Amino acid sequence: MIAARLSFIWLGVRKSLSVEQRDQAADSFGAEGKFLSAGKKLLNTSHPAFKNVTSIKGRAISYWKGVSLPYPEPGLRLIRRDHIKPFDEQIELFKAELAEAVIELNDHYDELRSAARERLGDLFDPSDYPPSLLDAFQIEHDYPSVEPPDYLRQLNPEVYEQEVKRVQARFDEALQLAEQAFMDELCQLVSHLTERLSGHDDGRPKVFRDTAVVNLHEFFQRFQLLNVRSNEQLDALVNECRQIVDGVQPQALRNDSSLRQQVSSQLSGVQSILDGLLVDRPRRRIIRTSRSES
Repeated sequence: MIAARLSFIWLGVRKSLSVEQRDQAADSFGAEGKFLSAGKKLLNTSHPAFKNVTSIKGRAISYWKGVSLPYPEPGLRLIRRDHIKPFDEQIELFKAELAEAVIELNDHYDELRSAARERLGDLFDPSDYPPSLLDAFQIEHDYPSVEPPDYLRQLNPEVYEQEVKRVQARFDEALQLAEQAFMDELCQLVSHLTERLSGHDDGRPKVFRDTAVVNLHEFFQRFQLLNVRSNEQLDALVNECRQIVDGVQPQALRNDSSLRQQVSSQLSGVQSILDGLLVDRPRRRIIRTSRSES
């Protein structure tokens, strides 16, 4: 796997008040300015054009997280090397979509500034606003190296070996984070579906949405794509869950009470094992490194 970073250039829409403005606001409450925190909202973020821009950022982040594993350094996640090309292509699509959305937002920029002038009154400051929004929103991605540099091997072999061990420890920690994330998500999905299938409201089976089943199938696909085979017990539980719901349609669970009870009972068994794993999890450790050394 390789580290992938997704970053953004994004216009800030909130700004702290100046000392004078803060003191003026404090006076209206009979307070001291230094004990008051206050800010102003520069633009109406609920405007449809602004919400469209924001939604693209959210979808890009969701995609990045959906095809990657956590890494114990802020802003970095791990993706499979053979997934770099589709990742590049999808991020480029997000960039193009964002560029179009920003052009549309910029068409409404004068309108948004005029509305801000009316809302903010004396707090409005033209210098808070860039001349244009065309360069104010951007998506960037890269693949920073997390491996020790080769030149260090020749310059200082001892330090190089220390860095190799540090990187190994980072990847072992990444394995633990991935395992925990998968386990937590599976537990939540199984718990939710089991509760929907086994629970009752006023003597009638609880209503559940198709997503209660669909989300499990999506989890199976992501687990198959990203799983690093670090936990045989988790692999077995995921496989068992897959077999339980394989071919089961949400509508069939609504119509067939016996099928509903069967699936609920089987998932409850998985849930109990998951609960035990979650309790024991703090004492578990990844043992890949020790295996390779033995």
